[in-house]
Amino acid sequence: MADTQDTLKHTPLFDLHVELGARMVPFAGYEMPVQYPMGVKKEHLHTREQAGLFDVSHMGQVKLSGPNAAAALEKLVPVDIIDLPVGKQRYALFTNDNGGIMDDLMVTNYGDWIYVVVNAACKEQDIAHLQAHLGDDVALEVMDDRALVAIQGPAAATAVSRLAPEVAEMVFMDSRAIVIDGVECLVSRSGYTGEDGFEISIPSAEADRLCRLFLEQPEIEAIGLGARDSLRLESGLCLYGHDIDNSTTPLEGSLIWAISKCRRADGERAGGFPGADLILSQIANKDWTRKRVGLLGEGRAPVREGTELFDADGNKIGEVTSGTFGPTVGKPVAMGYVATAFSALDTQVYADVRGKKLPMTVSRMPFIEQRYYRG
Repeated sequence: MADTQDTLKHTPLFDLHVELGARMVPFAGYEMPVQYPMGVKKEHLHTREQAGLFDVSHMGQVKLSGPNAAAALEKLVPVDIIDLPVGKQRYALFTNDNGGIMDDLMVTNYGDWIYVVVNAACKEQDIAHLQAHLGDDVALEVMDDRALVAIQGPAAATAVSRLAPEVAEMVFMDSRAIVIDGVECLVSRSGYTGEDGFEISIPSAEADRLCRLFLEQPEIEAIGLGARDSLRLESGLCLYGHDIDNSTTPLEGSLIWAISKCRRADGERAGGFPGADLILSQIANKDWTRKRVGLLGEGRAPVREGTELFDADGNKIGEVTSGTFGPTVGKPVAMGYVATAFSALDTQVYADVRGKKLPMTVSRMPFIEQRYYRG
């Protein structure tokens, strides 16, 4: 059944978005801001040049506690959770028995509990998956009384540190509980734009007030989902359900870096996650047939998701999974899957856009320089 205006959920910042003149659209069961009066391109460029505030409260926030929480979660992901340092965050993947990716997620060790953030469209499935497999000695709490916002851009640290000076000491993937204007928040120095910045979990009752304080900072503007998508694409970051899904293995998705060394065939805690045999075999034998690649176009015509890709002889070799015109790059940028024979850098392929074969070049991702703050 299609979402209707009456069935869509609202985040704690809904009234603020409407007040700011956002154009609201259905997204993952929520009514979300796709853009504000500034427009997608200007919002994108403002984030690259200053700082933007994104409402990502539709994401799922989960608390896992109990002495075996890390070990239990590690059985569901090809990632080192047991040795994740306190106060650090890590990117992870839920895999299925066929080696496909059920979702990608962020995991943080807060010492006596683990904080997990999952994608909005997958959160019901992911929470059920956790409940079914974690075991009785792990307590799972869905943190549905919290908002989540991202403040991203080169001026993010300057702006946020006026309200929370401690954030200036953090580096990329650090996480801390920090009191901001009397409110205890969970803050990580991370994000989904390729820029420096923070993701901040705020009690729902205080979210509107705190976000108004953030927006009072001269560097920060409210930014919608449209610019969030073009920013993450320029940074070569996957969107679940588009660039990776249940049928994609981490190797096909160019995410071998997300499989911790200790979980690989020669590691001390090798395997033990769903689909491990297939995934570890792909690593050992380099036997996957398609690969996610970056694609740079010529001219200005964007090459959209679903566009078929061909070789010089007119044979279909793949498909675009995300594509737009990159405002920072100044060219059409895309990612998609091609047969591995065509996945080498600088290979020319052709995108079929309304019957025209537009040349694209297999290119390194990210398309822009990532500016995460590493100290």
